[in-house]
Amino acid sequence: MENTMQHITISKLTLNIGAGEPGDKLSKAVKLLEFISQAKPVKTKTKKRIPTWGIRPGLAIGAKVTLRGKKAEEILKTLLKALDQKLPESKFDPRGNFSFGIKEYIDIPGIEYDPSIGILGLEAAVTLARPGFRIAHRLKSSKLGPRQRITKEQALTFMKEKFNIQIGEQHHDEL
Repeated sequence: MENTMQHITISKLTLNIGAGEPGDKLSKAVKLLEFISQAKPVKTKTKKRIPTWGIRPGLAIGAKVTLRGKKAEEILKTLLKALDQKLPESKFDPRGNFSFGIKEYIDIPGIEYDPSIGILGLEAAVTLARPGFRIAHRLKSSKLGPRQRITKEQALTFMKEKFNIQIGEQHHDEL
């Protein structure tokens, strides 16, 4: 008999594009994220002032969209196809979460080049969870027990079984 509290699921998938500046590039990033996810992206704003880069607090320089549930799984499957179902082990953190980048959105299957967007890349961050994770966030004094935490090895196994990915070493051309 399996313990249902040990099942790993995708809590959320966050797609992010850092434009680096407000204006045309940022509006293209918002348009691309909306096109890929069919959801409304939000603009991310700076918190620090960096005068040499022309950045001040409150300046919108990026866009992100967070997806949950079945929609997150479907889009993750599509994004993994753009990477030929391969992820280096270095993309996983000790808590089992992982992220990866896609250099050009035209690598994603089913997405055609749009001249009004141009060529943009994006980053995908995946947060894994087990039943009961929400309690630790809801009750700030609560902590997860060691058996409830997701390890890097468990995350690797989950991704191999659920999404049929291959875990390999990172090549220098993938940097």
